[in-house]
Amino acid sequence: MVDAVVSVCLERLFKVLVKEGNVLLGYRDQFQKVQTDLQYMKSFFKDAERLKRKNEVLKCTLADLRELVYEVEDILADCQLLSDSSGKLLHGFSPIKVPSKYQMGKRLGEISEKITSIRNNISSFLAPLSQSLHGNAQEDGPPRWSSPIYDHTQVVGLEGDTRKLKDWLFQVDNSGILSIGVVGMGGLGKTTVAQTVFNEKEVELHFEKRIWVSVSQKFTEDQIMRSILRNLGDVNVGDDRGDLLKRINQYLSGKRFLIVLDDVWSEDTSWWLRIFAGLPKGIGGCIIVTTRIENVARKMGVQEARIHQPKVLSEGHSWSLFCNVAFAEHHGTCTSTELECVGKEIVSKCKGLPLAIKAVGGMMLCKPPYYHEWRRIADHFREELTDLDDNSVMASLQCSYDELPSYLKSCLLSLSIYPEDCEISKDQLVRWWIGEGFVPVRNGRLATESSEDCFSGLTNRCLVEVVEWDYNGKISTCKVHDMVRDLVIQIAKDESFSGLSAALHRHLGLTTDIKEKEMVTSKKLRALISTSKIGEVNKIASCVGSKFCDFRYLRVLDLSKSIFEVSLASLLEKIGNLKHLSCFNLSNTHPLTQVPQTLEKLHNLQILDLSYCQSLRSLPPFVMTFENLLVLDVSHCGSLEFLPRGLEKLSNLQVLLGFKPARVEGEGSRFSELRSLSQLRILELQLTRADEIDDGETDALTGLKEMQILTISCFNSFESDKLISKLEKICPPLQLHELSLKFYPGKISPHWLNPASLPMLRYLSMCGGNLAQLNKSFWGIDETTWKIKGLKLDSLSHLNLKWEMIRRVMPSLSTVHACWSPELISFPIEGVGFRGGVWKEVRNS
Repeated sequence: MVDAVVSVCLERLFKVLVKEGNVLLGYRDQFQKVQTDLQYMKSFFKDAERLKRKNEVLKCTLADLRELVYEVEDILADCQLLSDSSGKLLHGFSPIKVPSKYQMGKRLGEISEKITSIRNNISSFLAPLSQSLHGNAQEDGPPRWSSPIYDHTQVVGLEGDTRKLKDWLFQVDNSGILSIGVVGMGGLGKTTVAQTVFNEKEVELHFEKRIWVSVSQKFTEDQIMRSILRNLGDVNVGDDRGDLLKRINQYLSGKRFLIVLDDVWSEDTSWWLRIFAGLPKGIGGCIIVTTRIENVARKMGVQEARIHQPKVLSEGHSWSLFCNVAFAEHHGTCTSTELECVGKEIVSKCKGLPLAIKAVGGMMLCKPPYYHEWRRIADHFREELTDLDDNSVMASLQCSYDELPSYLKSCLLSLSIYPEDCEISKDQLVRWWIGEGFVPVRNGRLATESSEDCFSGLTNRCLVEVVEWDYNGKISTCKVHDMVRDLVIQIAKDESFSGLSAALHRHLGLTTDIKEKEMVTSKKLRALISTSKIGEVNKIASCVGSKFCDFRYLRVLDLSKSIFEVSLASLLEKIGNLKHLSCFNLSNTHPLTQVPQTLEKLHNLQILDLSYCQSLRSLPPFVMTFENLLVLDVSHCGSLEFLPRGLEKLSNLQVLLGFKPARVEGEGSRFSELRSLSQLRILELQLTRADEIDDGETDALTGLKEMQILTISCFNSFESDKLISKLEKICPPLQLHELSLKFYPGKISPHWLNPASLPMLRYLSMCGGNLAQLNKSFWGIDETTWKIKGLKLDSLSHLNLKWEMIRRVMPSLSTVHACWSPELISFPIEGVGFRGGVWKEVRNS
């Protein structure tokens, strides 16, 4: 991934040379020479990365170059620290361990000479291939798709498998617990079959309790039981093994239940036999086990007659699955006979394995639809098959990695630090990528937009699996297939991105069982990221926490979902030493009552996440001096009454979540200060009192031209009549793309919620509150209709609404989520007054 490392370095060099040239302490010429050499070599990197797998000399050369480039970045960062804006050395300023100007100059000269030598060597080494290398180079321009385009819920060719499992499930008698096994090789679709059955409506209605447990290769019996309990809504982390099993029995007693144990490896099944013995019997319970090893299923109590082995996809189903992905823009229809010929050649080499087919399909989706490009990739795939002993899954994944734009390689490798079967927050990933500079900013797009593009790039290529998404198609959590994870971990280790060697890696996952030794030896660390699983928290020992502030070049520090042996304030008293820190995440950390004063020195901070810190009562005023801040997240901070005055100074802010304006006579930031946030793209407002918005402030949002997403929450509001009057006067910007109203206190929707005032609105969500009817303006004037594509109606107990009226005023509607709204009339969603569900328009191909 030297191409990815070089790309990030070139981004930083370009920014400093053009915009901050004065801070280079007299080394401008040397930095420009490094820039020129790296820019020249960049065109060789894509094919060099592939060739190095067969050539040890080239592999070592690129590894040396990678380390030199990292060092250039560090020297550049130190120059920025030691110089003021005029280029003068800051006398008296001596951060711990920052080298002197003389030392930096001497080392930069040495590095420059070595990079020039590598340039000459790599040029002569690859000269015979120069024609093809330039033709094959991957441009790092804007992606073809800036949003998820492939529907990950589509299943092809597994209908017979799911039908067979459902038949077995519904034949369960009440004499015991039925055990079913789904057995087959990796990439065959075992988990997909089980998930499809698990999520079917009739299965949901049949079983009163459904539990999904991902069983990693490394697990404990306690972890499995706690996972079962979390599925049942019990997040208690205490109790011994016996108490855990007793609580499981109590929750399931007298109820039909379905437990899926996904991806079991261990042939020592004694752990399961103990849990199984404690489950209630004779009530129609069922267990589904997915595994690659048939003997595992047998040892877990599955009878031979209830072992199902999915077959590979047929030629027709293979082609259909490939088309659904590669031609997602045309709803799965191949429109070119030339591409069909090459596509079928590629698909035939996947041997009917869904994972391989989706990987190559995702790769082609993101490529220009030209014959020569598809032909080149078909040849590349064939070469990988030869190198990998005809293993179609690993060949497709390796090929997909090779074909990634350089910036996406770093993004993909970031998944290597997460535990097996971990559900990963999209927000955590994209904020990390911004903080470390993985995200290229092009064509006027904001950094927060470009980071979303990167995430979509991985999902569209089927390199990450979607776990949870909302009505608007946006993904909130994802996970990585174990075969993708195996490849990513190996590459990350080879590239010193992350791995077992603590002395070399630059990215480290923070977990409860992290060792002090790992922290001491990680001198090159760029990112320390909390990787706890859903429903779990990290318990951080003081000997580990005391090392947080020791990593001089740390860009990203994520301590989310963690509790500490000593106070967090004492652990972070030296955080001011982390001058390069760009992303700081303290979300859901305990106990955080105040932001450490030492944060005041972190002027490079771009992202500050303090969400879910329920004990946090105030923010210090210095937060409003962070001019580089792009994201400020204070959502779900129940004790935080307002932000300090000065919000208007954060002119680069793009995302502001949990903003509660100060009251008229208060000390904090007022609603009117939003006017100055010209880059603001996403805003979440918490409004509870009428005097949080003055009459002269109601138009504060109108001029925010970049705003796309607005959430207004009135949870726990007071003085409803006065607040409703103020809400009526708010003027959202015309170009708003998505609107969410939560706990709206009025019985009638605001008059500005109409297709004329919000002509570009595509997604509308209304959840909770007192809404009983929609304003007359909502239905349009003179045949005006909405352009809304997605609608969400949740917990609207009094809202009386007819489906035919919605369809008339929203002709473009394609997705509706509705639940807990009993007064909705004729909606094509079963149980809309209870758990409800989803309606999707059926498209004609």
